[in-house]
Amino acid sequence: MIATLQMYDWPEIRDATDAFWHGLSHHLGEAVALSRPIDHKAPWRDPALLFAQTCGYPFTHEFAGKLTLLGTPHYEAEGCQGFTYCSFIFARNDAPQIAIINDDDSMSGMLALKLACKQGFAQTLISGGHLASLEALQKGKADICAIDAVCVALARLHRPHLLEGLTELTRSPAVPGLPFVTSLANAPRAPQMRHAIQAAFADPALASARAALLLKNFSLTTANDYKRITDLEQGLT
Repeated sequence: MIATLQMYDWPEIRDATDAFWHGLSHHLGEAVALSRPIDHKAPWRDPALLFAQTCGYPFTHEFAGKLTLLGTPHYEAEGCQGFTYCSFIFARNDAPQIAIINDDDSMSGMLALKLACKQGFAQTLISGGHLASLEALQKGKADICAIDAVCVALARLHRPHLLEGLTELTRSPAVPGLPFVTSLANAPRAPQMRHAIQAAFADPALASARAALLLKNFSLTTANDYKRITDLEQGLT
């Protein structure tokens, strides 16, 4: 079986990620090591997937109907409310011409920018990640980007230099956050898995790991909650 938690797996909090997974896997009753594949989407395609966190855009598009939704974590970060979050739109000047997105199927880095800045840009680059997008702005390679609220909070804590000199222009509409999922093969186990996740969020032994990861709570969301992403996208046309 495969388990991965790569969406916010920054080096500065990797020990906390490992500690949280160790506790969560205990509650799940599965002794599965956390993996960190180069292709972070590969586990989402694998029927052996036990546990992962995905971006909302792939969940509602490429992987629609191909994963079992377990629920959505809450984060202790500005721009997060319950199981929802937004993206911060940062720019290095008043007339941005070159946009940079982390991926072309990202909710927080691509669609969020389109929703917040509908005028378009002269050029759009792809960075491969939120940190790389901020670095591109700092180096003058791009003018504007969308960074999800959790990454902004982590940057303020661990890499504040990436935000120096940037202006927050606006924020994107709130959408459901990055969901926890398992494979379709594990759908019959989903109720027990959700109970295990709730136990991990209540486990006092995992409090320090949750705090480092900004994890606050957990909601039993449904696919209908994520329809907000596709509704917002359709509103652009």
